[in-house]
Amino acid sequence: SFDLRRLFEEAAEVELVAMDEAEAARRLETGRVLAVLTVPGDFTSKLRRLRESPRLVLRTAEGALGSRVAEKMRALVYGINLRLQQAYIEANLGYVELLRRGGTGTIGRERLTVLGLERARAELDRLSRSPDPDAAARARELAAFIRQVEGAVAQVGDFLRATANPIALEHESRAGRTWALSAQVQAYALALSLAFVALLLGAAAITVEREERTFGRLVRGLVSLRALVVEKVLLVATVAAAVAVVLVCGFGLVVELTGVRGGQPWERLPLLVAGLALAAACFGAIGVLAGGLARNPGAAMLVALLIGLPLVLAGIVPAGASIATDALRAVVPFASAVELASAALYDVDPWPRVAAEAGRLLLLALGFGALARAAVPRLLG
Repeated sequence: SFDLRRLFEEAAEVELVAMDEAEAARRLETGRVLAVLTVPGDFTSKLRRLRESPRLVLRTAEGALGSRVAEKMRALVYGINLRLQQAYIEANLGYVELLRRGGTGTIGRERLTVLGLERARAELDRLSRSPDPDAAARARELAAFIRQVEGAVAQVGDFLRATANPIALEHESRAGRTWALSAQVQAYALALSLAFVALLLGAAAITVEREERTFGRLVRGLVSLRALVVEKVLLVATVAAAVAVVLVCGFGLVVELTGVRGGQPWERLPLLVAGLALAAACFGAIGVLAGGLARNPGAAMLVALLIGLPLVLAGIVPAGASIATDALRAVVPFASAVELASAALYDVDPWPRVAAEAGRLLLLALGFGALARAAVPRLLG
């Protein structure tokens, strides 16, 4: 007997919530649930008869999240199948034991009594001592056959368990980074902090020049508009890189003081800071662009925040979630900043991924820098 409801309710892989079919379909359409698992009405009866495998129907949303849920559901079904296999094996071994020792048992709804191999062998051993030579010889042959069958039947349990689980997985729990201190969290924290610091600083740095009435005097003879934009972007990159160093050191101290396995890769700090400075330059160029469009420092910082939110959102949403977010990820620097920070910190060979993301950030910085150069003449008005 199986308590299937309890097995599903105790599932650790996913959170299953019971609801009617119409409501489940509606929630899947509106994105309120990631997947719908339908259990047919004849599920338990088919499972009991074992003439065919009962089927669960899984419907998921498109994209990476749907694929992830499908993987989780496969793990859930695998775990339940494993529990059921063990129960079926024990039931089958009960029938094997009945065949060996004899007695009365029930198979399905049929109750039957069998002599059993052991009692059959004992009876044949007795008949082998018969005064009739032919009967004795025949009894000895049958007794030898019964012994062979007993030897094979004795191994049935091992065979069943081995075929049900050909590969065994041993799990060793070792001290390592918790989710709160994981490399991924650190990369996202660095990129998020860098994005908002650089955006706000870039927007403020260019508009303050106009607010203090120095912008016009600068561009009329001392520096060109291009040089001024480059100077502001470099300023933002320098300040943001310093902020990144403080954050990395703070995070590393927490890791070291708490004794987290693996520690903090301090030797990767120069590579990380250089990559983050490039990402900060890209965000700074976007901030200068926002300043050029808004002109007023307060409005510029608000515009920078409004620009920064979708940039961050596009980087957080997993690739493949939708065509729109994938297109936005391709033209914003947040996802590249996360990938670069993660690779610089924890990849065994960080150079290929760091080089690829750094090249992408450089192209984005040049593109947004050109747009900022086109926008800053508005500050002369």
